[in-house]
Amino acid sequence: MKPTFKQRFNYFFDNTLSRGTASIIVWLSLATLIFVIVFSVIYIVLGVKFEDTEQLNFFEAFWQSLMRSLDPGTVAGDTHWSLRLVGIIVTISGIFILSSLIGILSSGLENKLEELRKGKSIVITKNHTLIIGWSQKVFHIISELVIANENQHKPTIVILSNKDKVEMDDEIRSEIKDTKNTKVITRSGDPLTSESLKIVNPDEAKSIIILSPDGDSNNSDIQVIKSVLALTYNPERTNKKYHIVAEIKDIENLDAAEVVGKNETSFLFTQDIIARITAQTSHQPGLSLIYMGLLCYEGDELYFNNIPELKGQTFKDAIFAFENSIVLGFKNNKGEIFINPPMNTVIGAEDEILAISQDDDTLILSGKTNYEINKDIILNRERISSIAVEKNIILGWNTRALQIIFELDNIVAKGSTMTIVCQNEGVLKQINNVGEKVKNQKLNFISLDYSKRKSLIELNIVDYDNVIVLSNSFIAPQEADAVTILALIHIRNLAEQHNKKLNIISEMFDQKNRQLAEVTEADDFIISHDLISRLLAQVSETKELKAVFDALFESEGSEIYLKNISDYIDVAQPVNFYTLLESASLKGETAIGYRIVKHSYDSNKEYGIVVNPKKSEKVQFEQDDKIIVLSED
Repeated sequence: MKPTFKQRFNYFFDNTLSRGTASIIVWLSLATLIFVIVFSVIYIVLGVKFEDTEQLNFFEAFWQSLMRSLDPGTVAGDTHWSLRLVGIIVTISGIFILSSLIGILSSGLENKLEELRKGKSIVITKNHTLIIGWSQKVFHIISELVIANENQHKPTIVILSNKDKVEMDDEIRSEIKDTKNTKVITRSGDPLTSESLKIVNPDEAKSIIILSPDGDSNNSDIQVIKSVLALTYNPERTNKKYHIVAEIKDIENLDAAEVVGKNETSFLFTQDIIARITAQTSHQPGLSLIYMGLLCYEGDELYFNNIPELKGQTFKDAIFAFENSIVLGFKNNKGEIFINPPMNTVIGAEDEILAISQDDDTLILSGKTNYEINKDIILNRERISSIAVEKNIILGWNTRALQIIFELDNIVAKGSTMTIVCQNEGVLKQINNVGEKVKNQKLNFISLDYSKRKSLIELNIVDYDNVIVLSNSFIAPQEADAVTILALIHIRNLAEQHNKKLNIISEMFDQKNRQLAEVTEADDFIISHDLISRLLAQVSETKELKAVFDALFESEGSEIYLKNISDYIDVAQPVNFYTLLESASLKGETAIGYRIVKHSYDSNKEYGIVVNPKKSEKVQFEQDDKIIVLSED
């Protein structure tokens, strides 16, 4: 059946209205025009005359009609009832049309403001740090980048998340009181789509951080990989390479991630990193504090720099060449990084030294030739390496627990035991599945509420060599930290009653809870979110640092150790750090600092940890103090 004219017009009218506010305004404007023209003709036909005017022509009638439709007060000046009657009709009709127009304009403006509020406008800033995704780690990352950006000109951080923009802004303001000279811009959108990514201008970003969402490891990794894919395989992307840093939680997903990330993405297998640090710290109290210090932008940082004056000199010459900086290694012209190389390694003209320094402009040669090394007190005691059978315990469970067990299996002697205490029976199945894969430990599982004192007494907690308290992944983060703190309080009390010194390593979610937990005097607190955030921020600022941290965290090559200072020097008299450098170099090690053990629980003195000390300054050490070195064993 052929549609009628009315049906065609209705169809056309409906389609135009569906186009939005602009179409409605056009129709109302057209209706107003027709309405004014009609009443202009009426004025002329009726021969209406206004006071002190001649017979109206069309244009004058049009003007009078338009004024009465726009301004209700105009009709008050009409004197004849015929004029008043027509004027009232024009005015009432005008009020209806004008109020409709105002309402539509107001609604359209409100919708536009709502759209802007949601953060849909394109970011036109350049050289910004782009964060894709949202998790609790975002606040730590922003805090670190704010410190790193203090000497930059108008630095900007842009965040893209499917979270509401206003919510993001409110949470950031709540968690971070002062962003200093750094501007933080948020945008709402789907991080998995190219259209949303366009909004945040990734082509002009100096670095891109892709956050893993909180929750299930496999699902989180899928989200990360999709975001990387949307960036690297976007047909409209820039030709220059991206500098992307992304977090992967499950090792099974790493190969797929590297395929889509090409050579533009640095993937950090964060679960493995935390597990390694936890395992290493259980045998070296204070190690986690050193790593946290190296990863923090507040204070001394890691820098690469080419020093022409060191060309042709040995690595040993380089470690003595700076008064206020510590040289760890160097990067050659092929991009290869060497940590604690042999002392006779010659530094090339294009090599960049890797150093710990307060800032990039404080890496200055001292010019000294006399280091006042006291050779008379240098000891060359060989450290007796003995691996003892241990009785260790893990309280709590999360996705890193299995990796910690495997890492400890490489450290402990055969015949050691590991007891896992958790109230989730699903953990027992996981332990049974890996029981045959561990070589040096026997795994035991006990289902108990370890936050209760009677449970810890039943476990005879004071009888263990190392106690690792993990953040429980089966409950909310704040509740998990509360359980951890309660368990630590009971453990400390039991240790004091039995006059037993326990080596306690505790993992927590929230840095804020650490202050509450410090009363328990645990040897180390590993704040997983904080550590991962700092690592992501560091690699986003300097891509080469990933290789540095990979080298430090791996079991092969040189790692950070805290060793007895009495194996290096006679502690009977004060000594400068140059002397410690010399003693360590004779063992093929690089000294980077020391720990005063009596300050181990004093936060005001950095828990006794001193990295990158002033080398000429003399210190009186005690027998139990530690020297911090880079060593292969």
